Amino acid sequence: MPTAQNNRIDLLSEPNQLVRRRFINFIRIECGLLPSSIEAYSRDLETLLIDLQNRGINDAHNTLPEHLIAHIRSLTKERGYAGTTVSRHIATIKVFYRWLYANEKIEDNPADHLDQPAKWKKLPGVLSPNQIKKLLNAPQPPEKPNGQPPLYLRDRAILELMYASGLRASEVGNITLSDLKERIGIIRVLGKGDKHRIVPMGTPAIKALDEYLSECRPMLINAERAAEKRDQGRLFLSRTGRPIERVRVWQIVNRCAKQSGLERVHPHMLRHSFATHLLAGGADLRIVQDLLGHADITTTQIYTHVDRSKLSDTIKNLHPRG
Repeated sequence: MPTAQNNRIDLLSEPNQLVRRRFINFIRIECGLLPSSIEAYSRDLETLLIDLQNRGINDAHNTLPEHLIAHIRSLTKERGYAGTTVSRHIATIKVFYRWLYANEKIEDNPADHLDQPAKWKKLPGVLSPNQIKKLLNAPQPPEKPNGQPPLYLRDRAILELMYASGLRASEVGNITLSDLKERIGIIRVLGKGDKHRIVPMGTPAIKALDEYLSECRPMLINAERAAEKRDQGRLFLSRTGRPIERVRVWQIVNRCAKQSGLERVHPHMLRHSFATHLLAGGADLRIVQDLLGHADITTTQIYTHVDRSKLSDTIKNLHPRG
């Protein structure tokens, strides 16, 4: 068994940022993870360490299995993460503590017995069509014009596009102006694994994008900012004219949901609702798989278990003895 170093490791202290950087280098070089996976692992690790700090655990030696279990539970109960996302967090935790143990930073590995299920059975949260309508109508102009960029047009375009095309929050910020093909009603999306997919846009989304592009985006790029090229050619911009970040998309969805009287709504629910509503309307499972960018159709099949409203009608209309 490795003998842990005498010095304690405060994983959240400034000097030990080096420990975390070495771990990221480890998963990049030794594990050969893709840049998108490395970014996800880095975010997961940050979430874990902040949560442990909030629980009074700053020292790696003091981490117990129950601390990690409590953290994993918080991902679903407090943050509303999907099962696949929680599964990735668990993978991050296991790799990180295995690395600490192998490098003699801890004496025992508290993540040894964490459950890593092959498939999570939790069904995704889905909004009803009426709830979606309320959410999409939430962005409204201010009561008194203030001369500022009409950011409600940007927020409305983001919500419409996420629901119309099944986009992830991380994908929204990566869309460039060249990815948008309004004349033929499609958009090119850079998804997981740095893979592109082509997704159609509905008429409401195209209209919302037109209003944003004509009335809001130009105000976000004034002459001074245009010279600096802050926008990097991205479609959706922040108030400062820079590409919008993933966390801001979360904030927009959360704020608009509260304005609509909805609770516990996160960006991925728009994607879940997109897939569920398509399948409920009779869309082919393979087509929905392509639209979502799923490599494995079993990932898409979970949506077939969400909407059961048409089962009895289907049997009655199609079964020989119906």
